[in-house]
Amino acid sequence: MDLSLALLLGLLGSLHCAAMCGPLMLALPVAAGGAGRFAAGRIVYHLGRVTTYALLGFIAGLVGKSLLLVGIQRWLSIGLGVLILLGFFLSKKASVSAPVVRFVMWLKSAMSTQLRRRTFSSLTLLGLLNGLLPCGLVYVALAAAVTQKNILSAVAFMAVFGAGTLPMMLAASLFGKCLSQSLRMKLRGAIPLGIILLASLLILRGLSLGIPYVSPDLAAGGSGCCRH
Repeated sequence: MDLSLALLLGLLGSLHCAAMCGPLMLALPVAAGGAGRFAAGRIVYHLGRVTTYALLGFIAGLVGKSLLLVGIQRWLSIGLGVLILLGFFLSKKASVSAPVVRFVMWLKSAMSTQLRRRTFSSLTLLGLLNGLLPCGLVYVALAAAVTQKNILSAVAFMAVFGAGTLPMMLAASLFGKCLSQSLRMKLRGAIPLGIILLASLLILRGLSLGIPYVSPDLAAGGSGCCRH
């Protein structure tokens, strides 16, 4: 799948992140040493977050490779696209299992500890942990990563998705006080476009219509970058 889709999803998804994670951005510790170290600290924080996304992409690639070997990846692509659309339009909240709640509580505790420190290592660890926080848009990106042609492509998809979130998230962490809550909520209006686009492309890809990049012929194996 074209990495431009991952970039678009990241750009649109960052609007959601800026609205939801604004308070966390403002609470990040400030490393001593002036404006330069302040900016560098925010950069390493976000690089840690993108690193976690890439690692999750590796896991998604392993899952996708297993599904490809048993010949159901095409149907998985269609199923994931349909589920994303259903989840978006129905907007029903699912109950959260106890293990997930315990994991989230552990994450919050670990992040709270790092927020009290003022070092680059603590900011990096905060970014790594932030990438593990439950987020619907990250799950959407992972769903697309599972359908990639190999593990490396899945890692690249998630890394590019993370890179797409950097402009808005860096702006929120550097100039967060300039972004009002009302403005952040208005920015979230662009998110549905990205979700619907991704779901539609997942369904098209699974239909295997023989359209390069968009819907390659998975049954025939395709050619070039579309080969599976």
